[in-house]
Parts: sequence; structure tokens; C-alpha cells
Amino acid sequence: MDIRKADISELHLVKDIAHRTIKAVYPHYYPAGAVDFFLAHHSDEHIRKDIEGGSVFLLIDDDGITAGTVTVNGCEINRLFVLPEFQGKGFGGRLIAFAEELISKSFSEAKLSASFPAKAIYMKKGYNAVEFHSILTENGDYLCYDYMKKELRK
Repeated sequence: MDIRKADISELHLVKDIAHRTIKAVYPHYYPAGAVDFFLAHHSDEHIRKDIEGGSVFLLIDDDGITAGTVTVNGCEINRLFVLPEFQGKGFGGRLIAFAEELISKSFSEAKLSASFPAKAIYMKKGYNAVEFHSILTENGDYLCYDYMKKELRK
């Protein structure tokens, strides 16, 4: 398994991982308006900005298949997705550990916004929910999530 920085030619690969995962997982937890909001949020524009900033990483499995992605902006973990067919194999945990290691070089705390399907995973990794947020989407549905933090070093 390898984790490496994404380049601009991989923008659509990063978007595909995010969108395929959202479409497969999020409808079990969120109403349609919230799913649509998530999909729109992970747009070409946002992904391009993060790739150009050097903050997007790809996880490649031992067979050379790109199975997941994570974005690290300062002390924040963003856009962490593992394709559904690769979930439950430790790839998400590996991406979290990679992001935390990167963050710990400059910050004492990691922060993230956790969707409902990811919250339990982050809690098992030592994150604590510190704020609850809800966003009213265009069609009247709500997108709810927790803002979480974890101390990385004392």
C-alpha cells in the first residue's frame, strides 16, 4: 500500500472516488438534498484548488488500484473517502494515520467534519465531537454533521 500526493491530471480520479463513495453510502444516512449537497461540495473547482495547493493524497493498494483519497489542509482532515469495495480493509484507518502524521509535524491537534457514516470510525480513532452543525439544503433537507478534534501530541 502506498500513499502519494495527487497531481492535477488525477482531479477526475479524486472526484470519482468521492462521488462513488457518497452515492453508495450517504443515501443510507441522509435525505436526497443532503446527498446532492455533498456531491456539489466535492466539485472540480474545490478539488482542483486542493490539488494545486498540494494537499490531496491518493491511497494505492498492493495491486496498483487507487482505493481512497484524503485532503489535508493545515490541521484539518478533509475529503477522506475509500471506495465502497475497499471499505473494511483498513484503508480508511491508514489514511487517517497518514493525515495525522502529516498534521502532527506542525500542529498539536487534528480537526475534521464528520458525516454520520464516518463519525463512529473517527470516535474509535480518538476523535471527540465538539460541535454539531446542520445546513439547510436547497430542497429543504438538512445536512447534519459533527465537528471533531483529536489531540496529537502533548
